[in-house]
Amino acid sequence: MTQTTGTAGDPPYLRIVATIRRRIADGELAPGDRVPSTRQIAAQWGVALATATKALTTLRLEGLVEARPRIGTVVAGSAPAGPAAPTAPTARRRPSPAPDTEPELTLDRIVRAAVEIADAEGLAALSMRGVAARLGVAAMSTYRYVPSKEDLVLLMADAAFGEARPADAYADADAPEDWRARVEVGTRTLWGLYRKHPWLARVGSLTRPLLVPNLLVHGEWMLSALDGHGLDPTTLFDIHVLLYSHVHGLAVHLELEADAEAATGQSEDQWMDSRAPVLRELVDSGRFPTFAKVVGSFEDGYDLRLDALFDLGLRALLDGLTPVVEG
Repeated sequence: MTQTTGTAGDPPYLRIVATIRRRIADGELAPGDRVPSTRQIAAQWGVALATATKALTTLRLEGLVEARPRIGTVVAGSAPAGPAAPTAPTARRRPSPAPDTEPELTLDRIVRAAVEIADAEGLAALSMRGVAARLGVAAMSTYRYVPSKEDLVLLMADAAFGEARPADAYADADAPEDWRARVEVGTRTLWGLYRKHPWLARVGSLTRPLLVPNLLVHGEWMLSALDGHGLDPTTLFDIHVLLYSHVHGLAVHLELEADAEAATGQSEDQWMDSRAPVLRELVDSGRFPTFAKVVGSFEDGYDLRLDALFDLGLRALLDGLTPVVEG
């Protein structure tokens, strides 16, 4: 249902700002509480994603909210409450600049703003208009630097993969010659980047890989670690792909879970609790005795720990690959 608050003549984004600001001032939204996401605002108020992004950006510039990666936009810890809260958005006191006086726009600013949106709201919330709204520039300005959203996503991925390199782990020492140590550093570096930017796993696949320079930096590290051990080119590259698929395959679930939580409003634990009757029915059916025995042995249920699975899988892969690489 569309909500109408604020002055009737205000643009839609200012009416949204007024509503959320009032909820913060009244204590309905406390510091640390999540505020509606861009997608939720767009659906609730019947506006475009760019308008929703502009509303959240206005609140962020006022210091009322802040973006936290993979949590979303939350009320800032220093958010004002009660009658002292501002009654007019910054945008009304400081009109948007005319097109010829817009803030200096660069490709780097566009990419960084897009990464911030994807980190906080997920890749589905990203739009060219939303990026422009976050930067406070005209809706079409970003197209002078990036022709499409698809091109922007590739630039985002390249920038994200460039934030850390395996060689950074040896900033003060020479990298070891041992292939296993080098491969472990390479895979852990990639896992850390996917952890930081969960949307990365949704950008490329094994069958249609990303061909961006900074991802190839990681690939070069892995291939050079495996090279020189007598492996034929196909086997060498197969091992490289296998190791990458271990990282990528687990990382996909980071973004999927974040999307599911945003869509349902339930955390992973809450969702599992709501499915308890279905699980109990399967366990009690007698059709799956081993499953029932294993699940029944957990005192507090099974805790899916992706970091622990990553470690377990990496050790198993390296142990299994050792006789292949060392021959």
